[in-house]
Amino acid sequence: MSNESKVKEKVRERYGEIAAQFLDKGEPASCCPPQQASCCPPEQTSCCGSSQIDVTQLTNAMRLYSAQELADLPESVTDMVMGCGNPTAISELKPGEVVLDLGSGGGIDCFLAARQVTSQGRVIGLDMTPKMVKLARQNAKKVGATNVEFRYGEMEDMPLPDESVDVIISNCVINLSPDKDRVFSEAYRVLRPGGRLAVSDIVTYGSLPEVVRNNLEAWAGCVAGALDEAVYLDKMRQAGFTEVEVTARNFAEMEQWAELGEPPEPVQYLGELKGKVASIKVVARKP
Repeated sequence: MSNESKVKEKVRERYGEIAAQFLDKGEPASCCPPQQASCCPPEQTSCCGSSQIDVTQLTNAMRLYSAQELADLPESVTDMVMGCGNPTAISELKPGEVVLDLGSGGGIDCFLAARQVTSQGRVIGLDMTPKMVKLARQNAKKVGATNVEFRYGEMEDMPLPDESVDVIISNCVINLSPDKDRVFSEAYRVLRPGGRLAVSDIVTYGSLPEVVRNNLEAWAGCVAGALDEAVYLDKMRQAGFTEVEVTARNFAEMEQWAELGEPPEPVQYLGELKGKVASIKVVARKP
């Protein structure tokens, strides 16, 4: 098995295990009465109400999203927040647009995007982990998101036609790909002329220890696959994107990487990562 295949299998394994914790728990498929496919107003993608979840307990979700954004989403959505940003906050979505979310996970960014594009628009979530796709589809039924669909597929080979979407978002997922050139090339292909790319992702500043770069757990943990910011942005430009701009940088707290798995004593290299790993928000445009 090639190194690229090993990385993808590790990522699938890790995120498949996470998704499995929320699948088929006997929760209702929808908060609506049985005779209604959706009880939401036409321009609203969810109507479950704040009683579905105690937002004060959502440490990671509340760090990235507002209480208003989270209030009507079930735990199988909010507890699945594993990103490093809120790409819908920088994507300036408009009613009627078609949005593609790369690495859609449990679906939170898709559901937030669906509200902004309204029933006139459409959101497509793409994920390479079968259990994540299943969970996201289950979540879509719960929140009544009728303008969202989830597809199984890889970022390096997107199952979409050329020039078929207006906006691409992604939340801390592109760093997981071992072939980022291909990801940006595919993103450029499926975007319409004038289309936008708005992503949150992990990048580095300076070299990382080889013990981290070669660690599959660190790959799945969004560290080992991260590129230097300058290299990351250059790959976007090489794919054809223009107006590439970093709108925010937040350096990671080292405690976030304290449970990467092997090597057995991560504390030995955590100090070397300080000031070298950050989450960034990046926007770009296809001419």
